[in-house]
Amino acid sequence: MLTVGVDVGGTSLRASVVDPQGTVLETLRVPSAGTGPELDSAIADTVLCLADRYPVAGVGLAVAGFVSEDRRVVRFAPHLPWRHVAVADNIAARVELPVVLEHDANAAAIAEQRFGAAAGAKVAALIALGTGIGGALVLDGDVFRGAHGVAPELGHLRLVPGGRACPCGKRGCWERYCSGTALATTALEMLAEDSSSPLAAEAAKDPGEITGERVAQAAEQGDPVAARAVGELARWFGEGLALVADVYDPEVVVLAGGVSGSAHLFLPEARRHYAAAVTGAGHRPLAQVRVAKRGDEAGIVGAATLAREHIASTARTSTR
Repeated sequence: MLTVGVDVGGTSLRASVVDPQGTVLETLRVPSAGTGPELDSAIADTVLCLADRYPVAGVGLAVAGFVSEDRRVVRFAPHLPWRHVAVADNIAARVELPVVLEHDANAAAIAEQRFGAAAGAKVAALIALGTGIGGALVLDGDVFRGAHGVAPELGHLRLVPGGRACPCGKRGCWERYCSGTALATTALEMLAEDSSSPLAAEAAKDPGEITGERVAQAAEQGDPVAARAVGELARWFGEGLALVADVYDPEVVVLAGGVSGSAHLFLPEARRHYAAAVTGAGHRPLAQVRVAKRGDEAGIVGAATLAREHIASTARTSTR
C-alpha cells in the first residue's frame, strides 16, 4: 500500500509517495503561501499529481500547529492560514482519498520509531531543536497527544523562572535557552561582554548575522566565545532532558531539527548534564540519546505511515 505524506510548511509544501518500508519514492515541492482555500488547492493538486503516477491509497498531512484529538481539524497553526478548519475533510473531498492530520513533531517521531533512531522502542521521545523546540512522545507505538490533542509542549517547560521572555507569554521556557535562536541569543549576550572573539566584529556590524548556525560554525573553528555559547546550550539541553526523563522515563530520546546537525559539538556534554541532573542519578537506567536518522523527510514519512495505519485500522473495524 502506497500513501502520500505532505509536510505543510509556511513557505512551501512537500508531498512524497512513501512505501510500507518508509522509503520515499518521489517528492514534489510547491509554494504554500496564500489563503486557506488556496493552500487546500495546492495540497490537493500536488496529491492528485502523484496519484496519477502511483496507486495511492491515502494521505497524511504533517502540520506545525494544534490539531484536534480526532486529527480532522487544524485549530491553530502560527505560520499557516488555517484557524479551526476541517482540513482533513476538505482535502479528502478534493482528492477522494482518506486523509489524516498530525502535528509535524508527532509525525517525525513516528518515522523515527518505525524506521529510524528509535526503531522498536516502547517509549520514545523526540526533541526537535530548531527556531524553537518541538516535542513528541510515542508510547507502545502510539503517539501520545494528551486529552485535547496538543501534548507535549516540551519547548515551553519553564527551566528558568523569571528568565528570558518567550513568545508564548511565559518567561524562562526551555526553547529560550536551548534552540538555534537561543544559541544566537546566548552568543550575543556573551559578545557584549567579550569583544576578543572574531565574532564580535560581525555582531557589531549586524547582530542579525549572528545566527545559531553561524555560532556553531564559529565554535567548530575554535572561537572561544562561540564554544562557551555552545557549552551553555549543552547544559540546558541536559537539564531539559532530565525533566523529560523524570516525567516520561523514555528508552530513547531522538534529537532532531536543524540544530541536530551540530550535535557532535554539544551532545556529549549534554549527556553528562542529563546524567547528573536526572532524579535518582547513578541509580537508574538512562535513556539513550540519539541523533535522528530520517532527517528532513521524517515528517513526511511519519504522516504517510499514519495514513497507512489509519486505513488498515478502518478496514479491520469495518470487517468486525
